[in-house]
Amino acid sequence: MSPHAEFAVIGGSGLYALLDGATAHTVDTPYGPPSDPVTIAEVGDRTVAFLPRHGRDHRHPPHRIPYRANLWALRSLGVRQILAPCAVGGLRPELGPGTFVIPDQLIDRTSGRAQTYYDQGAVHVSFADPYCPVGRTTVGEAAERHGIAAEPTGTMVVVEGPRFSTRAESRWFTAIGGTVVNMTGHPEAVLARELALCYTAIALVTDLDAGVEGGHGVTQEEVFRVFGENTARLRALLLDAVAALPTERACPCGGALDGIKLPFALP
Repeated sequence: MSPHAEFAVIGGSGLYALLDGATAHTVDTPYGPPSDPVTIAEVGDRTVAFLPRHGRDHRHPPHRIPYRANLWALRSLGVRQILAPCAVGGLRPELGPGTFVIPDQLIDRTSGRAQTYYDQGAVHVSFADPYCPVGRTTVGEAAERHGIAAEPTGTMVVVEGPRFSTRAESRWFTAIGGTVVNMTGHPEAVLARELALCYTAIALVTDLDAGVEGGHGVTQEEVFRVFGENTARLRALLLDAVAALPTERACPCGGALDGIKLPFALP
């Protein structure tokens, strides 16, 4: 019997395992292998897939993650709703380490990444609201149940990396409306939309970005340390939220491709 899951979590930096008693599955895609084998397990009354974005050994830096293969692999398993935790830098002084943000907007500052499945034909997908409204509400309610004060909105600025921002860049990101800054949120979100998937980002602030306050700049050690200190809280939030997602989708995400002639069939 082929593996199947309708819900998935794409794990960010430091979250290389999530599900207890999971079985691993190798998935082939037209875009090569995903970051790692996909693990699948039962969470409550539903089957959930987990894929570490960077690979279990963090071998894929942000600009080399096989984003197209990752999203295609999950859809081919039957996944239609995705929760996507990630580490971010705070762009406002009040968003210190350990803060959770549920973004509702995105600004793309990446370059050179393959960010579409549709290199032929006229396939223009609406992306005005990048994240699933139902998923965002579900995560917010799960955060309340766990006593986690999560910012209910915010704009994620996604940079190319792998370097961190200069102070001037950081101040500019804040000036154009950014709330947090990250290296992996794009093209992941738009690829999910191009496959008509529900996609909800959950941003964990690991540091204040370089231009927010004086003092030292961001360091890799700090990011990994703070993420590790909050992994238990994040895991509890994810398992609660994924168990609370509706089984029937009533959001606009599933109809993202309605009326558009696709150049190939989706899995």
